[in-house]
Amino acid sequence: MSTPGEYYRSLPPVSKAYGVACLMTTAAYYLGLYQASSIALYYDDVIKRFQVWRLITNFFFLGPFSFPFAFRLIIIARYGVQLERGPFDKRTADFVWMFFFGALSLLVMAAVPFLWSGFMGVSLVFMIVYIWGREFPNAQVSIYGLVSLKGFYLPWAMLALDLIFGDPLMPDILGMLAGHLYYFLTVLHPLSGGKFIFKTPIWVHKLVAFWGEGTQVNAPVQRDPSAGTAFRGRSYRLNGTRNNSAGQAQENPQTQQPDSNNGVAFRGRGYRLGGQ
Repeated sequence: MSTPGEYYRSLPPVSKAYGVACLMTTAAYYLGLYQASSIALYYDDVIKRFQVWRLITNFFFLGPFSFPFAFRLIIIARYGVQLERGPFDKRTADFVWMFFFGALSLLVMAAVPFLWSGFMGVSLVFMIVYIWGREFPNAQVSIYGLVSLKGFYLPWAMLALDLIFGDPLMPDILGMLAGHLYYFLTVLHPLSGGKFIFKTPIWVHKLVAFWGEGTQVNAPVQRDPSAGTAFRGRSYRLNGTRNNSAGQAQENPQTQQPDSNNGVAFRGRGYRLGGQ
């Protein structure tokens, strides 16, 4: 049984970074280091007072410590990690672009007064659920150990649960819209014969290369081996990988890799992000 430290180190970089950022944001709020209103999305403050950080910080506040907050972190740790290890395996830049595209789409939607929300992080997390359900439509999911259903219906089941519990439905619906728009542009439209033009921008590849984490197959930019680390020595990681001084892991041949095709009802010939 792995320790919490080993489990944390085994997580893929993007899901881990976003989950930790959300956790630290709420922890800092409880320590009184800032007021929630100072990081909320208010377009008047962004435009008139140039408080541009609100366009970013609102995505990292998932609410106060509570059961819904813990549930959203679990979504990131489970479904976000499965996406990053499955369909987005060795496609870190594409996975980062998925987050960027979802955030940009939600910011555009929030410009409509009826759709506005001060914190769009809940919608971004629900977008992860929707995309996971499209990538793993036949995966079996159990809800509270009472109901078992296929992954394709998971977003709708969560939407129904929020309706029963009296939680706002608009954040969930916006997340589903952003997720469907992304999935349509990157999967459905190319598979139907449309031209694939929705590639990961070069600046995202450069950002990931500068970060120095993850892997992007056929990346248009070279990764800086010294990026993202203050010290890099020889160490042993969970699942038997060993990091050498250049930061490259030697894979354990007995380690099983996730099957990205598991649970996919149909997968034809198409083009994904980055032309993969």
